[in-house]
Amino acid sequence: MSREQRGPNEKLGTVLALAGISNAGLARRVNDLGAQRGLTLRYDKTSVARWVSKGMVPQGAAPHLIAAAIGQKLGRPVPLHEIGLADADPAPEVGLAFPRDVGQAVKSATELYRLDLAGRRAGSGGIWQSLAGSFAVSAYATPASRWLITPADSSVAREAGSAEGSGAPIKVGHSDVQKLREAAEDARRWDSKYGGGDWRSSMVPECLRVEAAPLLLGSYSDEVGRALFGASAELTRLAGWMAFDTGQQEAAQRYYIQALRLARAAADVPLGGYVLASMSLQATYRGFGDEGVDLAQAALERNRGLATARTMSFFRLVEARAHARAGDAQAAGAALKAAEGWLERSRPGDNDPSWLGFYGYDRFAADAAECYRDLKAPRQVRRFTEQALSKPTEEFVRSHGLRLVVSAVAELESGNLDAACEQGVRAVEVAGRISSARTTEYVKDLLHRLEPYGDEPRVVELRERARPLLMAPA
Repeated sequence: MSREQRGPNEKLGTVLALAGISNAGLARRVNDLGAQRGLTLRYDKTSVARWVSKGMVPQGAAPHLIAAAIGQKLGRPVPLHEIGLADADPAPEVGLAFPRDVGQAVKSATELYRLDLAGRRAGSGGIWQSLAGSFAVSAYATPASRWLITPADSSVAREAGSAEGSGAPIKVGHSDVQKLREAAEDARRWDSKYGGGDWRSSMVPECLRVEAAPLLLGSYSDEVGRALFGASAELTRLAGWMAFDTGQQEAAQRYYIQALRLARAAADVPLGGYVLASMSLQATYRGFGDEGVDLAQAALERNRGLATARTMSFFRLVEARAHARAGDAQAAGAALKAAEGWLERSRPGDNDPSWLGFYGYDRFAADAAECYRDLKAPRQVRRFTEQALSKPTEEFVRSHGLRLVVSAVAELESGNLDAACEQGVRAVEVAGRISSARTTEYVKDLLHRLEPYGDEPRVVELRERARPLLMAPA
């Protein structure tokens, strides 16, 4: 359905011309983006002509899908007002801003927390359904540059009258902050063991809305406020990581931007670097290797002389991942060597942050293997994968599944079909025990690589074992 504006939508026509998209091309893109979120749309070139020449405004998710489709072609976010659709249903621009002012930063983060819950209660994907395909790596440019220029706010003390809707003033104390930190620690464990789509992990956005938001809107001293912003940043980054793991790239991007802003308010430079590293991994995963390098190097630059050796090692490892995806073998090798060197310098007594508890030699080896997979060096992949798989997996189940797939790819590229299928079967078994779209995508990639051997009995068996996993709802 559509409703009519007054006169032609010249803004939409102008942007379509700028992007070089025809009416039929835009209709096809919008329909495809809708299908990715379970929407059956049947727009055609006549529909687009009505939007442009008669000013018709499509209802529901369509305006946001139009903006996302054009944004994909232009390589940047396209707000609804730029295409003359600002008076459509409320736009999901929330979460993309990186305000300079602390008060505005609180508003930006808490608006995002409310938006996510509203989407979940809608029962059909909610606002994230409207955001289909709207990930744009360029949206990270302003947050990264502002964080680099000013990684800490001067003061975050706040006086507030009351909690929203309660009438009772909130005075935030360290015990309130501790509860958020404990929630983050619990969520990290569940995420590693069961994947970002596990129902217990999905409680993180609820915690942000119900627990963190009222505290951020309360009253606190500068000291308590710094701790509060740090704990909220950890939880927000976790929400982004879980969204990333379940394939909700657009939601992950918004959480990451807000997490970086909260880390700046916390004056926690290593945590800000960790958020930038998460952004880098997402950009790299989406195929933007060069931008991934920039984000990883931003994390490194501000943390020189501040972060622990193990933290710096992880940042260099993330940089290596991005270089490898960009196809720069020399830079990837140098970054890996530096990451290993930092890791060797780390000591048990170092004051490593709690959020880095997952990182050790096994994780280094696992990511090194993925670097060499991207660089098509199977012998190196096998060497590092053997190290990565040598550690017990009770706590990091998802990581174990990913490592098994990488091992299978290395075996296949080395000409060992039986070994590849054996590792693939093990990976499918692990993937079936967790809820992780990322792990499923790794399995799909393996099966795609095995297509030339489709008639081989071991390949047929693997494909059959993977069928329930691939048919499971996203």
